[in-house]
Amino acid sequence: MRRAILASVLVLLGSLAFADDQCVRLFLQAKEEFRLAQYEKALASLDALAAEAEKPGNEKYRAQLPAGLAFYRGACFAALGRTDEAKEKFETFLTYQPNASLDPAAYPPKVIAALEETRHGMNVAAQKPAETGTLAASYRAYQAPVEKGAEEAGEDWAEGPVRFLLTADQKMDYERLSDPASRSEYITEFWKGRDPKSETPENEARIEFERRVAFADSRFSQDETRGSLTDRGMVFVLLGPPTWAGRKPINTGDDVNDPKGMSMYSDLDVRNALRGQSSAGSNRVYDRMTSTGTKLPNADGNYREVWHFRRELLPAGISYQQVDFEFITRQGYGANVWNREPRTLSTLEKARIAVRSGTFTRAASR
Repeated sequence: MRRAILASVLVLLGSLAFADDQCVRLFLQAKEEFRLAQYEKALASLDALAAEAEKPGNEKYRAQLPAGLAFYRGACFAALGRTDEAKEKFETFLTYQPNASLDPAAYPPKVIAALEETRHGMNVAAQKPAETGTLAASYRAYQAPVEKGAEEAGEDWAEGPVRFLLTADQKMDYERLSDPASRSEYITEFWKGRDPKSETPENEARIEFERRVAFADSRFSQDETRGSLTDRGMVFVLLGPPTWAGRKPINTGDDVNDPKGMSMYSDLDVRNALRGQSSAGSNRVYDRMTSTGTKLPNADGNYREVWHFRRELLPAGISYQQVDFEFITRQGYGANVWNREPRTLSTLEKARIAVRSGTFTRAASR
């Protein structure tokens, strides 16, 4: 079913969602003012709603407001001809509801145009490697600490980031070594066999590997786990910085089995809408008002971090034009957990084979 009018009811919270009747009143007031084209008044009511939600007692619900406030503020600004301000608000809204569409019969053309222009601008930006403020830019500017033998810690060397490169037999061979001298010799020979330019004094493969490890340790650590040993760290060590990275909120409606989804409609709303409807009409109304698309964004810090790798940054043998890695953060699930699927599994295995031989993707030279 087309997701028309989704935004118009995005934060129709009603008494089910807000314990504070004042919040309900202010929301309905702003919505009615918008309908009557009283856009300045609607903006004032939205400001009052935001302030009311900050009061003690509304902590549980105030985090539900950002998407709805952003949409209605953007819609008001667009209708008033304040396009730049509208786009700023719509950009926030679209991070919550990237596929939202509007019914032309319910919104002024200026509102629909501003929303679509914002969406187009965000899509174009997502296709371009950003030059500043990204992992790629940060990595280019990164100066790894000078620590000779940083990965020669002793018995646990094979349990460190180099485990992404070791075969099972190599790991067993190393674990059989009982003294520091033999372990040091093994590590030296291991990297010597992966030196892409044996005629130079530097081992470029080892330098790049240890630089990636150091960067991952500095950026992706979680609790007691060093950054290079997390899922994001592993992908970074093997593939280098992505073309683009960003985060998207996970909406409760994304998972129909998620009991925490909060409906935009109360039971009373549904019952009232069904009154006087035919059987076929009742079914359509019920489906529209109870579908997963009518769930409010979860405000518990659930999100997916997406890393886009374009073809030129992928290892040899990968024919995809782009591969996206997703890292899921969700209560009761984990933090930045790699969402394993066939495309990313095959890409990472190709990268592992390449790095084992001392061949890094072109991201290394960026």
